[in-house]
Order: sequence, then C-alpha cells, then structure tokens
Amino acid sequence: MAAKLLASRGDMVLASAAACKGQLRRTLTSSVQFSSTTRRDYRGPGGAYTTGFTPMTHQQFMAKPENRSRYWARSFAGWHEFAFVQPNAAHEAIARLQGRGWLDLVITQNVDRLHHKGGSGRVLELHGTTHRVVCMDCGHSSCRHEVQQRLADLNPHMAAAVRHASSAAAAAAGGGGISNRGAYERALRVGTAADARKVAAGADAEQVPVVRPDGDIELGDAGRHFRTAACAACGGQVLKPDVVFFGDSVPKGRVESALSAVQSSDLLLVVGSSLMVWSAFRLVKAAKAAGAALAIVNVGPTRADDLADVKVEALAGEVCMQLAMHPSLLVPRVA
Repeated sequence: MAAKLLASRGDMVLASAAACKGQLRRTLTSSVQFSSTTRRDYRGPGGAYTTGFTPMTHQQFMAKPENRSRYWARSFAGWHEFAFVQPNAAHEAIARLQGRGWLDLVITQNVDRLHHKGGSGRVLELHGTTHRVVCMDCGHSSCRHEVQQRLADLNPHMAAAVRHASSAAAAAAGGGGISNRGAYERALRVGTAADARKVAAGADAEQVPVVRPDGDIELGDAGRHFRTAACAACGGQVLKPDVVFFGDSVPKGRVESALSAVQSSDLLLVVGSSLMVWSAFRLVKAAKAAGAALAIVNVGPTRADDLADVKVEALAGEVCMQLAMHPSLLVPRVA
C-alpha cells in the first residue's frame, strides 16, 4: 500500500496510526539517523558519501596494524566533539513518550548513545556503541573515555594538536568553549583537511582533524605513526570500538531481540531514516508481516515508502515534539 503523505503534524501521525490499529497498546520506535540532528550522516544530503569519503570496513581494520593505527588516530582526534554532543528535540520527545508508557522500546542504528542522554530507558543499539571498546583477543570491554586517556598518554603530540584546535574553537566562540558546536565545526570544518588547517593556526598541519560521521574523521597524515593502546586485561594488540563496522554482521542475539520486539508491536514508528541499510529495513518488513502499522517520519524517500500506512515529510524533532505534546499522550498509558 502506498503511504499517505501528510504535513508535519504530530497529531496526524497519531490519528492515522490509531485508525490503522484501532488503539495503541505497545508502540515500538525504530529511530535510526535523525534528520534533525546537526551531525552529518553517510547517506543523506551532504553526507560523507557525497564527498567521496568511505568509512573503514571490518576487514580492513583487522587486516593490518597500520590500518588500525589510522582508524584510532582519526577516532582519537574526533572523540571529544563526538562524545559530548547533546540530544536534540527528537531524542527528548521519544524519551518522554517512552516514560509515559506509549513507546515500548527504542531501536537505533546510531552508535552515539544520544537516546540514553535524552532520557530513554529501554534502548537496543543495533550496531553497538562507540562508548565501549572491546579486545578482539579476550573480549574484555573497556570504557571509551578510559581508552581515550591512554591514547593521549601514548600520543602526546596528537593530544596537543587536538587541544589547540579545541582552544581555537573556544576563542572563536568568545569563550563559549567546545560546547558551542557551530564554533567547533568552524575550527574543525567538515569538508577538506585544508579548511581545518587554515583555522587551526600554529598546529601541526598534518595532525589537524576533520570530523566525519560517528566520530570518524579525516587526517592529513592518515594517522601515520599513531600509537594504539593494548588491552588492559590480556595485553592484546587489537582493540576495536564495540560497533558493527561496514562489512561486519550484527550479532545474532541482537537481531533476534529486535525482530521479536517489532513482531509484537502494534505500530512501528521510523524516525529520520531512509531505511537503505538492510539491518533496519528487515525490521520494517518483519513488523508489517506480523500485522503492525507503519508510520515514517523522514525528509525524502525511504526504502519502505510503499509499505508505510502514513508518511510525514518533516524534521524529526518537529514532528516528535508535537507528538509528545499531543493531549492524548500527555498522561501515562493505562495497560
């Protein structure tokens, strides 16, 4: 069935979804890449793929020590900005709806933990999170902030360059600090390494980072000579962010949990995703096959438009906040 295209009104989403199922009992939200966030994605308009950039694959990461050195150099340089991004209106609205019992589970392909920061309690991170690091030898899991400090100790020159760029951003913001995302992106410009080097005057030109999606960034020297950290538990030399890289597979147990959740839901609400990735699209197909209604909030076409019962072309934050403020959803749901 073709989706009915509606305006950017949260009450229309609610009314259409309720009409499809009669009532809302267990609603599951699948929130993938929010279109209203300020961070650029890979596939969207102006995303990294449009510049010719491609992320490192799992196979490349595991193949050579120099590849891992390059990855960790890029991750190290972009981590501070990436780790301290704050949730937006969509994250907060979804958390409110979940807190009132209207949403059962949040499934996300994002690896930034912004749903947790936004207040959501039940979150399934389909592709893992960059906030944890796993040893590929013994399986020991470490906090990413802890690994960041170890990398700084091993690479003082890079750490100094990143601090300099952060200071330049703070100065440009009039002392506002790194929390001012606009100023920070002006100092570490998303684009070419040459742009970033111009604003980070005095820093080593080969060490200036350019932020990419999910904390991956471009470095002029591609991380040459960057020293990686060993596992604190076994001394293993291969530490990897606890995320599903391109070319990797989502763990079977995680897939089964996500499928079970969507198959028991009354409504699947997809927020800010084109659903081009199979790991997300198959959840939509499974939900529809089980009889769930499908509502999509996304700017532009998605892979599941023909399956949707309702489609809203608008920013995620705008629609989700209106939905959270709808009079019918302001009170806790009664089972």
